[in-house]
Amino acid sequence: MVEKFYESLGGVTSVSVIIISIAIMLFSGFLMTRVTKLLKLPNVTAYILAGIIIGPYCLKLIPKEVASGMDFISDIALAFIAFSVGEFFRFSTLKKNGTKVIVITLFEALIASVFVFVLTYFILGLGLPFSIILAALASATAPASTMMTIRQTKARGDFVDTLLSVVALDDVVSLLAFSVAISIAMASLGGKFSAGDVLLPIAENLLMIVIGIAFGFLLKFLMGKRSTDNRLIVSVALLFATCGIGAALGVSPLLACMAMGTVYINATNDERLFKQLNYFSPPILLLFFVLSGVNFRLDVLVDTSSAINGIPILVIGILYFIVRILGKYSGAFLGCLTVKKPKKVRNYLGLALIPQAGVAIGLAALGARMLGGETGAVLQTIILSSSILYELIGPASAKLALYLSGSYGKEIEEEAVIQQPVEDDLEILKERLSAIEQKIADTEYARSEDELAYIEASEESDETLDYIRKKFKNRR
Repeated sequence: MVEKFYESLGGVTSVSVIIISIAIMLFSGFLMTRVTKLLKLPNVTAYILAGIIIGPYCLKLIPKEVASGMDFISDIALAFIAFSVGEFFRFSTLKKNGTKVIVITLFEALIASVFVFVLTYFILGLGLPFSIILAALASATAPASTMMTIRQTKARGDFVDTLLSVVALDDVVSLLAFSVAISIAMASLGGKFSAGDVLLPIAENLLMIVIGIAFGFLLKFLMGKRSTDNRLIVSVALLFATCGIGAALGVSPLLACMAMGTVYINATNDERLFKQLNYFSPPILLLFFVLSGVNFRLDVLVDTSSAINGIPILVIGILYFIVRILGKYSGAFLGCLTVKKPKKVRNYLGLALIPQAGVAIGLAALGARMLGGETGAVLQTIILSSSILYELIGPASAKLALYLSGSYGKEIEEEAVIQQPVEDDLEILKERLSAIEQKIADTEYARSEDELAYIEASEESDETLDYIRKKFKNRR
């Protein structure tokens, strides 16, 4: 029935059908969040579930031709995700913990990858291309769930500082690991393997990082005292340009976009641009995750005849889900033990690193596109299905870790009252005045060009009226 309706509109590839499909994806994603909100689940889970429901295995509301023609959405969405991750990569925050955070991040990210690679390649014998890409994806963590939990609980302390720094660095490690993994996988599929096949993609990714750094400084230069509209236009234009350059080189733009966000936040400390993009990006991110749900191969997951090396896909997915958690916890524990972190940080940091969503799903989409065929479909299916499970238990485990570490609750409040020194009243007053001045400046800064022009014209008009009144009085 749906197919007949689309045919009456001119076929599944007509402009009207594409626009209607986009509207359905946006509306279904919104409706599903109403359900998941009652269950206190993150929006990412809602979007993926909505995509599965309207996809080819349930209601069939989105034609396959439309879904396959919207691959560019994933590149754009990932550009926004990577740029926003750059906001958390503040050098001031990293300096507090220094090299300790780098050591912990390398341990928790790479040990998770090693665990998954040993499982898939050596134990299950699933082949090098599939195993190495899935292992690289295991290192990624979802910062959004962790950040949301920290904000909700108002947690603070050494555990939170360490967690934020690790989450900021984690996706950098996973992106680099994925770049190396996809290079090795493609070389392996091509039947030849040489150092050049691996080093060339790494060099291309380093070039993209340089481009991202340059665009970060260019963004700072172009911002100036721009209106809100122009700030948004310039930043989106540069993000799109980065995506275009990455597509032309055949390289993921993620590292470049992350570098751009990192350079910009450290050079300007302008959080407002990230907030503006956060207001702009939700429809794009919604489309990306709903499309991921639409492309989700439910038949591959539940079909017992679907298998790799004789092992059902469902079994591989369950084992990946469990082994990654073990790898994250073990890596975080060993990393903290190495740098001699306190017991509360060491014991519970791994629990807060379980969530996996945005970056992993995006990289899985890229990996599936490059591997192609059933192998690519299985890779994306495993990551999507496990991401739903991770997002179900991730926020709860992060909240439990924050509580057990003493980062929020009555204990931390009493400790803050006892340990916090009484500040000088004059200093407090100065800080409040500075905050008010900054808020006023931001308000003025955010005015549109039309509004500023109107204010300027009004001021000129008042000056003219004052001049006429004075002249009139003198004559009298």
